[in-house]
Amino acid sequence: MLQVDGYPGFKRLVGDRTDASVGLAFCWAHMRRHFYEFHASTQSPLAAEVLAQVRALYAIEGQIRGHPAEHRRQARQERSRPVVEALHAWLQVHQDRVSAASDLAKAIRYALRHWPGLTVFLDDGRVEMDSNVVERAIRPVALSRKNALPY
Repeated sequence: MLQVDGYPGFKRLVGDRTDASVGLAFCWAHMRRHFYEFHASTQSPLAAEVLAQVRALYAIEGQIRGHPAEHRRQARQERSRPVVEALHAWLQVHQDRVSAASDLAKAIRYALRHWPGLTVFLDDGRVEMDSNVVERAIRPVALSRKNALPY
């Protein structure tokens, strides 16, 4: 299982594998960012609804962090899955209710396009909801590389 952001190359890496030897778990923080940026610039109550649901999921994750994988999986089945299913239904309903050209519609399409990978964490207690820990760990390397490049 690869925990990844929305870079399209990852989907090409997995391709049409039928053996499930490689799977993708997409990052909720990257999905959330699209709604957050739209909400920050517009104060959209619709984006606020999504952010509230994602915040509820992160609250559950905070409570189960550090527990064994099976405990996390079970807690996610009982507590996170209903939130995720409600959010999925909300996204499906609202994708046709907002202007297709709006940034909110783009955020909704991003979430729905990556939905199977966003829900992997529900069934596998070893998988994190996001890739923030890894991204924070490699950030100094990326910044050093960027700063070393000539102008």
